[in-house]
Amino acid sequence: MSAADATILLVDDHSVVREGYRSVLQKQPGLRVIAEAADGAEAYRLYKSEAPDLVIMDLSMPGIGGIEAVRRIRQWDKAARILVFTMHENAGFAVQAIRAGARGYVTKTSPPETLVRAVMDVLAGKIAISPDIDHELALSRLAGESSAADVLTPREFEVMRLLLAENTTEEIAETLHVSPKTVANLHSLIKDKLGVGSDIELVRLALRQGLLTQPDLGEA
Repeated sequence: MSAADATILLVDDHSVVREGYRSVLQKQPGLRVIAEAADGAEAYRLYKSEAPDLVIMDLSMPGIGGIEAVRRIRQWDKAARILVFTMHENAGFAVQAIRAGARGYVTKTSPPETLVRAVMDVLAGKIAISPDIDHELALSRLAGESSAADVLTPREFEVMRLLLAENTTEEIAETLHVSPKTVANLHSLIKDKLGVGSDIELVRLALRQGLLTQPDLGEA
Protein backbone atom coordinates (compact mmCIF):
# COMPACT_ATOMS: atom_id res chain seq x y z
CA MET A 1 0.00 0.00 0.00
CA SER A 2 1.21 3.51 -0.76
CA ALA A 3 0.62 6.41 1.60
CA ALA A 4 -1.82 8.00 -0.85
CA ASP A 5 -5.10 8.67 0.95
CA ALA A 6 -4.02 6.50 3.90
CA THR A 7 -6.29 6.77 6.95
CA ILE A 8 -4.89 6.74 10.49
CA LEU A 9 -6.22 6.01 13.99
CA LEU A 10 -4.23 7.75 16.75
CA VAL A 11 -4.17 6.07 20.17
CA ASP A 12 -2.71 7.94 23.16
CA ASP A 13 -4.20 8.87 26.52
CA HIS A 14 -2.83 12.44 26.30
CA SER A 15 -4.89 14.71 24.06
CA VAL A 16 -2.01 17.20 23.71
CA VAL A 17 0.24 14.43 22.38
CA ARG A 18 -2.44 13.32 19.90
CA GLU A 19 -2.86 16.91 18.74
CA GLY A 20 0.89 17.25 18.25
CA TYR A 21 1.41 14.25 16.05
CA ARG A 22 -1.91 14.74 14.25
CA SER A 23 -0.43 18.08 13.14
CA VAL A 24 2.83 16.43 12.02
CA LEU A 25 1.08 13.66 10.10
CA GLN A 26 -1.53 15.76 8.34
CA LYS A 27 1.19 17.96 6.87
CA GLN A 28 2.20 14.91 4.83
CA PRO A 29 0.39 14.57 1.49
CA GLY A 30 -2.06 11.68 1.46
CA LEU A 31 -2.18 11.04 5.23
CA ARG A 32 -5.49 11.62 7.01
CA VAL A 33 -6.26 11.10 10.71
CA ILE A 34 -9.84 9.85 10.88
CA ALA A 35 -10.18 8.89 14.55
CA GLU A 36 -8.53 9.17 17.97
CA ALA A 37 -8.68 6.94 21.05
CA ALA A 38 -7.53 7.55 24.63
CA ASP A 39 -7.19 3.89 25.67
CA GLY A 40 -6.76 0.39 24.30
CA ALA A 41 -10.40 -0.66 24.59
CA GLU A 42 -11.57 2.42 22.68
CA ALA A 43 -8.87 1.78 20.07
CA TYR A 44 -10.18 -1.75 19.52
CA ARG A 45 -13.77 -0.49 19.10
CA LEU A 46 -12.75 2.29 16.73
CA TYR A 47 -10.58 -0.02 14.65
CA LYS A 48 -13.57 -2.27 14.02
CA SER A 49 -15.90 0.62 13.15
CA GLU A 50 -13.51 2.88 11.19
CA ALA A 51 -11.17 0.32 9.54
CA PRO A 52 -8.14 2.64 9.31
CA ASP A 53 -5.16 1.78 7.12
CA LEU A 54 -2.78 2.37 10.03
CA VAL A 55 -2.96 2.53 13.84
CA ILE A 56 -0.39 4.59 15.75
CA MET A 57 -0.47 3.16 19.27
CA ASP A 58 0.95 4.29 22.61
CA LEU A 59 1.80 1.57 25.15
CA SER A 60 1.07 3.10 28.58
CA MET A 61 -2.63 3.85 28.90
CA PRO A 62 -5.46 3.34 31.41
CA GLY A 63 -7.01 -0.14 31.39
CA ILE A 64 -5.52 -2.50 28.82
CA GLY A 65 -2.10 -1.40 27.63
CA GLY A 66 -0.95 -0.93 24.09
CA ILE A 67 0.56 -4.40 23.72
CA GLU A 68 -2.74 -6.05 24.66
CA ALA A 69 -4.60 -3.66 22.33
CA VAL A 70 -2.22 -4.58 19.48
CA ARG A 71 -2.81 -8.28 20.20
CA ARG A 72 -6.61 -7.86 20.16
CA ILE A 73 -6.66 -5.81 16.96
CA ARG A 74 -4.38 -8.27 15.16
CA GLN A 75 -6.49 -11.16 16.45
CA TRP A 76 -9.55 -9.51 14.90
CA ASP A 77 -7.75 -8.47 11.69
CA LYS A 78 -4.56 -10.35 10.78
CA ALA A 79 -3.76 -7.68 8.16
CA ALA A 80 -3.89 -4.73 10.59
CA ARG A 81 -0.95 -2.35 10.32
CA ILE A 82 0.06 -1.01 13.73
CA LEU A 83 2.95 1.30 14.60
CA VAL A 84 3.85 1.67 18.27
CA PHE A 85 4.83 5.23 19.29
CA THR A 86 5.91 5.30 22.93
CA MET A 87 8.18 6.68 25.65
CA HIS A 88 9.43 3.15 26.43
CA GLU A 89 13.02 2.90 25.23
CA ASN A 90 13.45 -0.62 26.58
CA ALA A 91 14.11 -3.38 24.03
CA GLY A 92 11.81 -5.72 25.97
CA PHE A 93 8.75 -3.63 25.17
CA ALA A 94 9.72 -3.53 21.50
CA VAL A 95 10.10 -7.33 21.39
CA GLN A 96 6.68 -7.79 22.98
CA ALA A 97 5.00 -5.22 20.72
CA ILE A 98 6.35 -6.87 17.57
CA ARG A 99 5.46 -10.31 18.90
CA ALA A 100 1.90 -9.09 19.56
CA GLY A 101 1.64 -7.99 15.93
CA ALA A 102 2.96 -4.42 15.67
CA ARG A 103 4.79 -3.65 12.43
CA GLY A 104 6.88 -0.83 13.83
CA TYR A 105 8.24 0.67 17.04
CA VAL A 106 9.30 4.32 17.38
CA THR A 107 10.18 6.18 20.58
CA LYS A 108 8.72 9.60 21.34
CA THR A 109 12.23 10.99 21.76
CA SER A 110 12.80 10.39 18.03
CA PRO A 111 12.62 13.39 15.67
CA PRO A 112 9.32 13.88 13.79
CA GLU A 113 10.87 12.74 10.51
CA THR A 114 11.59 9.33 12.08
CA LEU A 115 7.90 8.90 12.89
CA VAL A 116 6.87 10.00 9.38
CA ARG A 117 9.39 7.63 7.78
CA ALA A 118 8.12 4.77 9.96
CA VAL A 119 4.52 5.53 8.97
CA MET A 120 5.44 5.34 5.28
CA ASP A 121 7.42 2.11 5.80
CA VAL A 122 4.63 0.35 7.70
CA LEU A 123 2.06 1.44 5.11
CA ALA A 124 4.38 -0.04 2.48
CA GLY A 125 4.39 -3.37 4.32
CA LYS A 126 7.82 -2.99 5.92
CA ILE A 127 8.96 -3.31 9.53
CA ALA A 128 10.05 0.04 11.03
CA ILE A 129 12.21 0.36 14.15
CA SER A 130 13.67 3.68 15.35
CA PRO A 131 17.51 3.75 15.50
CA ASP A 132 17.67 3.99 19.31
CA ILE A 133 15.57 0.84 19.73
CA ASP A 134 17.53 -0.95 17.02
CA HIS A 135 20.64 -0.25 19.12
CA GLU A 136 18.94 -1.48 22.33
CA LEU A 137 17.83 -4.69 20.61
CA ALA A 138 21.40 -5.37 19.49
CA LEU A 139 22.73 -4.78 23.01
CA SER A 140 20.07 -7.03 24.55
CA ARG A 141 21.13 -9.88 22.26
CA LEU A 142 24.74 -9.46 23.42
CA ALA A 143 23.78 -9.39 27.10
CA GLY A 144 22.98 -13.11 27.11
CA GLU A 145 20.49 -12.89 30.00
CA SER A 146 17.02 -14.33 29.31
CA SER A 147 14.58 -11.47 29.73
CA ALA A 148 10.87 -11.35 30.51
CA ALA A 149 10.31 -10.22 26.92
CA ASP A 150 11.96 -13.39 25.65
CA VAL A 151 9.99 -15.92 27.70
CA LEU A 152 6.53 -14.38 28.21
CA THR A 153 3.70 -14.26 25.70
CA PRO A 154 2.08 -10.84 25.02
CA ARG A 155 -0.89 -11.80 27.25
CA GLU A 156 1.46 -12.86 30.09
CA PHE A 157 3.49 -9.68 29.63
CA GLU A 158 0.30 -7.61 29.95
CA VAL A 159 -0.69 -9.43 33.15
CA MET A 160 2.79 -8.82 34.53
CA ARG A 161 2.51 -5.12 33.65
CA LEU A 162 -0.81 -4.85 35.48
CA LEU A 163 0.58 -6.75 38.49
CA LEU A 164 3.55 -4.39 38.65
CA ALA A 165 1.11 -1.47 38.55
CA GLU A 166 -0.38 -2.94 41.77
CA ASN A 167 -3.68 -4.08 40.26
CA THR A 168 -5.46 -6.84 42.18
CA THR A 169 -6.34 -10.19 40.63
CA GLU A 170 -9.99 -9.09 40.42
CA GLU A 171 -9.08 -5.76 38.77
CA ILE A 172 -6.90 -7.49 36.18
CA ALA A 173 -9.65 -10.02 35.47
CA GLU A 174 -12.14 -7.20 34.86
CA THR A 175 -9.73 -5.27 32.63
CA LEU A 176 -8.86 -8.28 30.47
CA HIS A 177 -12.36 -9.82 30.52
CA VAL A 178 -11.16 -13.12 31.95
CA SER A 179 -11.86 -14.98 35.19
CA PRO A 180 -9.90 -14.30 38.41
CA LYS A 181 -8.81 -17.95 38.28
CA THR A 182 -7.26 -17.40 34.85
CA VAL A 183 -5.36 -14.37 36.19
CA ALA A 184 -4.16 -16.34 39.22
CA ASN A 185 -2.96 -19.16 36.95
CA LEU A 186 -1.14 -16.68 34.69
CA HIS A 187 0.39 -14.99 37.76
CA SER A 188 1.82 -18.32 38.87
CA LEU A 189 2.99 -19.20 35.34
CA ILE A 190 4.76 -15.84 34.97
CA LYS A 191 6.73 -16.39 38.18
CA ASP A 192 7.61 -19.96 37.12
CA LYS A 193 8.81 -18.82 33.69
CA LEU A 194 10.92 -16.02 35.18
CA GLY A 195 12.29 -18.18 37.98
CA VAL A 196 11.06 -15.95 40.81
CA GLY A 197 9.35 -17.15 43.98
CA SER A 198 7.50 -14.03 45.07
CA ASP A 199 6.06 -10.75 43.86
CA ILE A 200 8.94 -8.89 45.53
CA GLU A 201 11.38 -10.89 43.40
CA LEU A 202 9.21 -10.13 40.35
CA VAL A 203 9.49 -6.40 41.08
CA ARG A 204 13.26 -6.68 41.50
CA LEU A 205 13.56 -8.54 38.19
CA ALA A 206 11.42 -5.90 36.44
CA LEU A 207 13.60 -3.13 37.86
CA ARG A 208 16.79 -4.93 36.82
CA GLN A 209 15.52 -5.43 33.27
CA GLY A 210 14.27 -1.85 32.96
CA LEU A 211 10.60 -2.85 32.74
CA LEU A 212 9.69 -0.86 35.84
CA THR A 213 11.12 2.45 37.00
CA GLN A 214 11.56 3.41 40.65
CA PRO A 215 8.78 6.09 40.72
CA ASP A 216 6.24 3.42 39.71
CA LEU A 217 6.74 1.84 43.13
CA GLY A 218 4.99 4.74 44.87
CA GLU A 219 5.83 5.45 48.50
CA ALA A 220 6.55 1.84 49.47
